[in-house]
Amino acid sequence: MKRDMELVRAILIELEKCPYQDGFHDIHVQGYTDDEISYHVQLMDEAGLIEAIDCSSQDGRCWKPKRLTNEGHEFLDAARPDTVWAKAKDKVLSTTGTLTLEALKAALPTVLRQVITGGM
Repeated sequence: MKRDMELVRAILIELEKCPYQDGFHDIHVQGYTDDEISYHVQLMDEAGLIEAIDCSSQDGRCWKPKRLTNEGHEFLDAARPDTVWAKAKDKVLSTTGTLTLEALKAALPTVLRQVITGGM
């Protein structure tokens, strides 16, 4: 399955809306299957953006998000504005030719500063 950074951002936005609790949340993002969401939740847990639990069983893989980590909040706060997100993606793609989480983590604060100071 291919990683989708739009889905990563959407999951973070949806998870932020959830109350803090002891357990997991069912996240739904229009246009994506439960399997795609589960796979991305696992990737985001591995990347340290969220805490998640593995609910997989004999019926298949199933990862559920619990909460955003501090790193997840920082990433989402930088990625939340649509204009900043679009400019950061364009910058990373034009520079590297691919979207990686690490490249977006580096580009988002730079783009955000440029937007704030009127440099973009």
